[in-house]
Amino acid sequence: MTMELLEKLESELQGLQEKNLIRKRRAVETPCGPRMKVGGRELLAFCSNDYLGLASHPLIAEALREGVDLYGTGSGASHLISGHSRAHVQLEEKLAEYVGPNLVEPRALYFCTGYMANLAVLTGLAVGDKNTEIFSESLNHASLIDGARLARTSLKVYPHADVAALEGMLQASTASNKIVVTDAVFSMDGNLAPLPQLLALCERHGAWLVVDDAHGFGTLGSRGRGALEHFGLQSPHIVYVGTLGKAAGVGGAFVAAHRSVIETLVQRARPYIFTTAAPPALAHALLTSLDILGGAEGRERRAHLQALVAQLQDGLRLRRWRLLPSRTAIQPIVIGDNAETMRAAAALYEQGIWVGGIRPPTVPADTARLRITLSAGHSTRDVAQLIAALNELERT
Repeated sequence: MTMELLEKLESELQGLQEKNLIRKRRAVETPCGPRMKVGGRELLAFCSNDYLGLASHPLIAEALREGVDLYGTGSGASHLISGHSRAHVQLEEKLAEYVGPNLVEPRALYFCTGYMANLAVLTGLAVGDKNTEIFSESLNHASLIDGARLARTSLKVYPHADVAALEGMLQASTASNKIVVTDAVFSMDGNLAPLPQLLALCERHGAWLVVDDAHGFGTLGSRGRGALEHFGLQSPHIVYVGTLGKAAGVGGAFVAAHRSVIETLVQRARPYIFTTAAPPALAHALLTSLDILGGAEGRERRAHLQALVAQLQDGLRLRRWRLLPSRTAIQPIVIGDNAETMRAAAALYEQGIWVGGIRPPTVPADTARLRITLSAGHSTRDVAQLIAALNELERT
């Protein structure tokens, strides 16, 4: 029987291989940055989410070392037992202050990962109210999809960025607890959700608007406060999720919302209650990261990043492949065919350029793509090298 079970798995893996859907890991030997070493070979990388180039920032690294000296390497328990450190308190207060102008009576809650934060928000807001309905964007991240499923309540999926369709669903709903959930920046397309229109609908229909701003926090808005600042939004209906392992350069995530929402999550959200708290040293390092994001250096890095986005878009001369419209650091080129996409990624890799090839089920069938992610750590010369390689590769 054991061999039959293993043979079944081997057959399924072989099927993935035949469809060019096998995923592989590469072990990076150097810090995250524009240039990373893999297998002893230096690569120009356009595949990390280190959008502002802070993952190896010396001041943040020094703050992390200081945090280890102050708090050790682990928290030792969940937040509600003895794992809630002074560093966690300071970080949550600073996060609430940072994104607070776009919320009402804000409070923040720190999580180990963005995936955990999204599970916590959707299950926590749904617990205790059997008359709940969740309305989820069709291109939402897997963590939001899983959170909506784990909430074990009525779930409706509205088409991508289709405000009219969502309005019809909200009008037809008789639920007393309505939750609309969307990515702010869609991770595989790079475009922004129509947040002003979504918020207007939520306020009109008495619904929560859960915004996962994993790819916008730190990069959007004049002070890097994310998509809410970018659109100039403020409302007690907003529940904001930000990631701290991308533009912030460290790790973890947070939820910010009205203080009553956050207290509800502390009391109800199982992913928060029943897990060991993140190492306090990480929270301590993030205090420095937030100082950089909100200061002059953060503004300079965001401006440089936008200049690189413009350089890439102006320089590409694609005929068969299609660059999706995006104003963010995520610049996807849709090729379509899985095999051709992986051949293109492999050809770039051979030239010393690391770009991720993305295939179904991460993206819809027949939309396999190269997912280029730019960083403020890149130079204009780096981007020029990428442009030349892509233009040449598409013609071969």
